[in-house]
Amino acid sequence: MTPKYDKVHNRFKLNGLHYNQNDLKEVAYSLIKEGEAYEKETGNFLIDWLNDNDYLYVNTSGSTGQPKQIKLKKQAMVNSAIATGDFFCLEPGNTALHCLPSHYIAGKMMLVRAMILGLEIDHVEPSSHPIFDYENHYDFCAMVPLQLKHTINYTYNIKTIIVGGSKVTQPLLERIKNCDSRFFETYGMTETVTHVAVRQLPSKVSEGDTFFKALPNVSFSQDERGRLVINASKLVNEPLVTNDIVDLKTETSFQLLGRFDNVINSGGVKLFPEQIESKLQAVIDERFIVAGEADETLGERLVLIVEHPRDSVESIANRIRYVKGLTKFEVPKHIYITDKFIETVNGKIQRNKTITSVLR
Repeated sequence: MTPKYDKVHNRFKLNGLHYNQNDLKEVAYSLIKEGEAYEKETGNFLIDWLNDNDYLYVNTSGSTGQPKQIKLKKQAMVNSAIATGDFFCLEPGNTALHCLPSHYIAGKMMLVRAMILGLEIDHVEPSSHPIFDYENHYDFCAMVPLQLKHTINYTYNIKTIIVGGSKVTQPLLERIKNCDSRFFETYGMTETVTHVAVRQLPSKVSEGDTFFKALPNVSFSQDERGRLVINASKLVNEPLVTNDIVDLKTETSFQLLGRFDNVINSGGVKLFPEQIESKLQAVIDERFIVAGEADETLGERLVLIVEHPRDSVESIANRIRYVKGLTKFEVPKHIYITDKFIETVNGKIQRNKTITSVLR
C-alpha cells in the first residue's frame, strides 16, 4: 500500500533522534525560533509539510527563466520519494546525508524521502563545502557538482551519491572515475518533483551509462520538434513537454543533447552548445558558454564566452584546435571575455542574460 503524505515512518530519524509527526511539529518550531538560517528553512518546510493542506508551494531556481512558485501535491512528492527508494533499493533504517538547502525542491525531497522511507538522516549546513562526519557511513546523499568537487576526497563512506542542479564538469568526472562510491547524474526539474531519470557515471564500481534511465512509473516520448515529453502520472497530471532535445533510445531511456532554445543554426548545420561545451572542458579551466551570434553569411556564427580567463584569447584558441572529437563546425569563430557571468541567487549561471549582456 502506498504511504500517505500525512504519515511519518516509524524508522525515521533526524540527526540521530526518532520523531513522530507531533514531535516533528515541535522540532520545526524550535528550528524556526532558535536555529541557524539553514535550520529555519528546514523548520519552515516541516511546518508546511505537516499542516492540513494536501499541497505546498515550491520555488524554482530561475536558471532557465524567471524564478517562480509552483504548487505541488504532497502525494506527488511522496510518490517521487518512493520511486527514488525503489530505484536505489533504499530500505528503512538506511542512512542519508542532507547537505542541500531546504528552500528548494531538492533539499525538501531529501527530508520527504527520509520521513516516507524511514531513513536516518543527518542534516548539515548546505554550504559549497559541506562539513559532515567523514567516518560515518551513509547509504545515500544528494549534492550539487560544486559540493562534490570540494568533498570528493571524503565521500569514500557514502554508498550512493546523486548529483544535480548543474552540469558535472569534465575535471570532476575524471576525479569520480577514481572513487569507490556509486555516482548518478540526475535529470528533472521542480515541476517533476526533482529527478525522473538518472545516468550512472563511470567510477571504480561502474563503467557508467550514456543514456539516462527512467525511474519507476515514468516513461518518455518526443514531440514533433524532438523535445522530450515526460509521462509521469504519479507526479504530474498531464504529459510534460520539456525544452530539451534528446536522442530517445527507448520509452524509458534517452541521451540528452541540449536545450531547444540553445540550438545554433550555423550555415544550415545544427549545433548543440551543451555538446560542444562538454568537449571544450578538457582545455578551458574557467567557466564558459558557447553561443550563437547573428551573422550575415551563416545566419548564426558560433562564439565562445569565457569568464575572467588566466590565459590570452590566442592561447585559448590555440588549445581548442587540438580538442579531440571537435568538428570544424564546432570551432568557435570568435572568443569573448567577460569579467563575471550573471547568476541566480543560488549561484547558477543565467545563460541567456549572460549571453545578451556580452553580445549586445
